This record gives sequence, structure tokens and C-alpha cells, in this order.
Amino acid sequence: MKRAEFSVTYPDRFVHPIQRRLTEVPSLGRAELLMWSPTEDATTLLWCDGGREATERAVEAVDSLLVTEFVEDVDGTYAFLRQRDYELPAALLDLVAESRAIFLPPVVFLDTGEVRFEAVGEATALSAFYGELSDLGEPTIERVREFERTHSPSSLTDRQRAALEAAVSLGYYEIPREGTVADVAAVLDCSTSTAGELVRKAEAAVVRNYTERR
Repeated sequence: MKRAEFSVTYPDRFVHPIQRRLTEVPSLGRAELLMWSPTEDATTLLWCDGGREATERAVEAVDSLLVTEFVEDVDGTYAFLRQRDYELPAALLDLVAESRAIFLPPVVFLDTGEVRFEAVGEATALSAFYGELSDLGEPTIERVREFERTHSPSSLTDRQRAALEAAVSLGYYEIPREGTVADVAAVLDCSTSTAGELVRKAEAAVVRNYTERR
């Protein structure tokens, strides 16, 4: 079994309303569809890389919205949404339903117009899906690897990864230490307390991942 990461740019008629709104809200650059229900009502958990106000502006673009709840976190805002439908084009939903692959969360919308997602299946099934997806947009296979039945929960968020990369580049882990949390905060354009929490969470995730693999 293979696990493939896809990126695709759709023509304007297939662009999801939330992704379209990303280009209109300067403080947002990424939205992640984290979970969705298998029921007829489209119940989803969305995450945006901005504050509550900006996330609310993005969600307002969904015409079929029935219920919303927002929870602001350190590195973004979660939005619990209940809609009448997913507002995805029927052609795309049909392609997903008829494919011989399983699609893994999250579905990532970027302000560049790109959509990223992962699928699991036999190589032939993934190749067939890629070919049919080419009829709807401009897809790219970013990476293919073996599918592992167990998956570590200790993955980093984009914001945590950025904090860790900044800390490394600034010499935060050098002996003697060359960079500070304040330096990381300056790179991320956030408060020192936020940068410190992001670094600590990233460190904890890396350590957990190491011990689980051991």
C-alpha cells in the first residue's frame, strides 16, 4: 500500500469559497479541513492560521452554513461548522467517491490557490486517480511512500515547525546558546510568550515521536 501526497490547483469554478476568501483576508494564508462527518449534514472541523476575527471572515463565505463555533488557540483558530453541504463541486465529489483510494485528513487550502491532501491505496489506484484528477485541475504528486498502519500523533503544526526551524537557524540549541526565544519571536512576528510556547510544544512533539519510534 502506498501513501501519496497530492497538490492541485483548480480552475476558478472549482475553488472552494473558504479558499477564495483566503486571498481576501491578509492575515490568513492557510486553512485546514481537519475532520468531517460521514453523515448527510456536512459537519466539519476547520482550522485557520489566524485569529478568530479573520477566521470568522473566512467562514462567512460558506453560504450553506447552519451552525458555527470558534475556539482560538496559540497558533490559529478552530471552527466547528455544520453546513447543508460541503460546497465542493459535484465532479470532484464523484471522483473521490468512485476512486479506489482512501483520503486522509487534513485537506489544506492555501492562499496561493493550491490544495494539498493525502491518499492511500495501491499504486495503480493512485495513478488512476491522478489521471482522472488531471481532467479537473492541475495536480502534482509531491511525495509517495509506504503506508504505515500506525501513525505517530506527535506531528508538528506548521507554526510549531516554523518556530523550531527558526530556533535552530538562530543558534538557540548551540552550546553556548547564541539565540533567544525573543529572537524566535522576532522571526515569527509574535510575542515572546507565544514563541516560547510554540518552541516547547515542538520540542515535546519531537521527543514523543522519537520515543514512540524507539
